[in-house]
Amino acid sequence: MSLTPVVLRFKELADLDTVASELLKIGKNTPIWLFRGHMGAGKTTLIRSLCKNLDVTSVVHSPTFALVNEYITTNKKVVYHFDFYRIKDETEALDIGIEEYFDSGDFCFVEWPEKIESLWPLHYLLLELNLEESEERVLKVEVY
Repeated sequence: MSLTPVVLRFKELADLDTVASELLKIGKNTPIWLFRGHMGAGKTTLIRSLCKNLDVTSVVHSPTFALVNEYITTNKKVVYHFDFYRIKDETEALDIGIEEYFDSGDFCFVEWPEKIESLWPLHYLLLELNLEESEERVLKVEVY
């Protein structure tokens, strides 16, 4: 069951740090974040900004072919970034140990989560990012 959704709107990339900061307040106690949105909506760019706000020390890029990237923060916490766009079925996610990642308690940012929908944990943050014709991005956030 979701609480009342939060809707954030932004147009400029300069607004991303503020958006990321607000999201981290909303989802600070929810380690699994599922990012839905069309190709080019800005999911990876938003995750990059979230990682910046979490003080990730390495370069953040989409793990399209690796399926998962692991980032370390300045205080030695781990952030996992998944991209399931190219998987054929959920078995590939199970093969990389997705359940162990989800159980780790560390932030797990998942792009294309609809490809592994039956593997979603009971509690997660669902973020739906859409790019409107006006070039404004609308981000709907729900906590489950």
